[in-house]
Amino acid sequence: MAPVAVEESSVKSQSVADSKISLTPEHLRFINSQLQQLEPDQIIQWALLTFPNLYQSTAFGLTGLVTLDIISRLRPEYAQQHPIELIFVDTLHHFKETLALVDKLKARYPTAKLHIYKPENCETTEDFERNYGEKLWETDESTYDFLVKVEPIQRAYDELNVRATLTGRRRSQGGKRGDLDIIEVEEFTGLIKINPLANWTFKDVHNYIKEHNVPYNELLDRGYRSVGDWHSTQPVKEGEDERAGRWAGKAKTECGIHETSKFAQFLNAKKKSQLSEVAV
Repeated sequence: MAPVAVEESSVKSQSVADSKISLTPEHLRFINSQLQQLEPDQIIQWALLTFPNLYQSTAFGLTGLVTLDIISRLRPEYAQQHPIELIFVDTLHHFKETLALVDKLKARYPTAKLHIYKPENCETTEDFERNYGEKLWETDESTYDFLVKVEPIQRAYDELNVRATLTGRRRSQGGKRGDLDIIEVEEFTGLIKINPLANWTFKDVHNYIKEHNVPYNELLDRGYRSVGDWHSTQPVKEGEDERAGRWAGKAKTECGIHETSKFAQFLNAKKKSQLSEVAV
């Protein structure tokens, strides 16, 4: 596979970690054509060797759990020192089962460094409600998504100097993920996103979890397949897409973390509104 182009900035004596990754559309298409033929462990190993400042961003769904476990098994030494740091966004509205899973994973993978980010200036649900009111997801859903998910993950990327991240998205999850590539570049941030299990089905990831006895969210045994915030997640019916339980009854299929163009427009609209209020 052709090497990834790395564009150096004008800063002298710059370290590799501070380099800016640059991929042309042609190079990206070529890389995806090659990675499409590889297994997840091979894709992850390639990403480890290729990208500086590589992280795993995860809400600890099944695919993220498989990725975490695969990494720990790539080389014997990775069991003693996990090579990729993790980012988890605590929206302050997770199920208690999700938070319990985080504790189990800390025990199972003790050398995997975990960075937890919360909504800005909020430590508890009470803090969030005091600052923004109760049930903001009902009164202003876009602002809610931005505050609890988009802003914290972007802050994590900025503070940790993230250049590339492993995600848990798969084509079989349906919705906008149906034509997912292995490697993507965010339009507005330039962040590289790697989807190593893009080709796998729910059955594939579930079988891996069982075979390797990986801890998972207890809600999966109660009919849930994709778990987000408690107020916008419900069990999935037989024959439905696995993400059908997220924002049921709405056309919405994403929270915004993977829709940077949408939230760039959202922020511009909010800024214009604020300027108009000041002018008045």
